[in-house]
Amino acid sequence: MTGEEKIREAFENKNWQEIKVTDSWQIFKIMAEFVDGFEKLAKIGPCVSIFGSARTHNDNKYYKLAENTARLLTERGYGVISGGGPGIMEAANKGAYEAGGKSVGLNIELPFEQFHNKYIDRDKILEFDYFFIRKVMFMKYSQGFIILPGGFGTMDESFEAMTLIQTGKIARFPIVFLGVDYWGGLFKWVEEKMLANEHNISADDLNLYRVVDTAEEAAEHIFRFYDKYVLKPNF
Repeated sequence: MTGEEKIREAFENKNWQEIKVTDSWQIFKIMAEFVDGFEKLAKIGPCVSIFGSARTHNDNKYYKLAENTARLLTERGYGVISGGGPGIMEAANKGAYEAGGKSVGLNIELPFEQFHNKYIDRDKILEFDYFFIRKVMFMKYSQGFIILPGGFGTMDESFEAMTLIQTGKIARFPIVFLGVDYWGGLFKWVEEKMLANEHNISADDLNLYRVVDTAEEAAEHIFRFYDKYVLKPNF
């Protein structure tokens, strides 16, 4: 179905039977995705999610950064969760897989770019049709978030994590944006416009995240956060 056809369909009048049948079956599909995700991820142990673009090539510096970051995390016993696709996601899974750590992929089928990469543990590949269910899995089963350069999807996932922490809907987990050159302008705008000019956030909200430039800094921020609470990975 084309984009124009989807718009036209959205404005068509539907009778009660059409609505009831379509929406009811959709509920069962949503439930099935939640159940499958909960069952597979409940036993994975402490993991860090690494977000980033599906379009990043393997010769890009950020691909290497993601790979090295994942390796450092797994060397300390953390598993790595990615969106399961190519680009930064592949790099994250590759770093974890080649270091002998747990490598999890939460894949979603997209029309032009998404397919699961080969570095995910076979028993830890999940396929989703719904973005919102996939995001629940990221937020529920991650003990930290490391965000590399990406597009709208990466922004969506990272700001979802910050919003849930800011509003107390999930626990205070460490969030690291990796790549000062890429992220610096965004967070300068956050400080100058969002905070100072419009007062749409509080000064304490700036402590929800850290912007760093190396894999070592990103991993160390995760380690320091949990060392403070004397929490260690259990696998």
